[in-house]
Amino acid sequence: MNWLAHLFLSESSIDFQLANILADPLKARLWESASSDMHKGIKVHKIIDSFTDNNEIVKLSIKRLGKSGLLRAVVIDITYDYLLSKNWNKFSSIPLDMFLKTFYTQAKEKTAFFPVKANVFISNLIDKDILNKYHNLKDLESVLNNVDKRLSLRLLKRETLSSYINVLKENINEIENDFLLFFPNLCLEVKNNINVNNLEHWKEG
Repeated sequence: MNWLAHLFLSESSIDFQLANILADPLKARLWESASSDMHKGIKVHKIIDSFTDNNEIVKLSIKRLGKSGLLRAVVIDITYDYLLSKNWNKFSSIPLDMFLKTFYTQAKEKTAFFPVKANVFISNLIDKDILNKYHNLKDLESVLNNVDKRLSLRLLKRETLSSYINVLKENINEIENDFLLFFPNLCLEVKNNINVNNLEHWKEG
């Protein structure tokens, strides 16, 4: 799952949310004064990744992009974020724009006191409104093209994320069905590992 999903799959605590997003860029290493909610956020991030990586529905989505390819799983991670954005109101009681506005405001205040690497990463996320880039398939295509710009030259010689755009479009309805089957199961897994009384943005179900 990508950043929007990790944000959604967090307790309504800015420290928890930020740690769930920062786990990958910080390689799950927090600083000495990090709060207990941040440590909880890192723990849940790992649970999300483990559940996703081992899920048969996710594996099916990956196979829909072909029999081989190093970047298929990355494409599906990003596509699932697009599909969460598209189906946001099925899962959240708070509209996406309002949810992100609150997160951005709280994150700006909080990360001002974070170490430089964490501050820069979240500031970039906010300034470029990266969590709100998935409004249609053309936007998804733009995101894949932008991620390609950050890939190593060695990997780019083998394949790119954008090389999957055509097969992704051809299979997007099936992949969306996969997502709508998978995501509620992921939500249940996360619920078993967090404080369910602190999920004010989740719809009942």
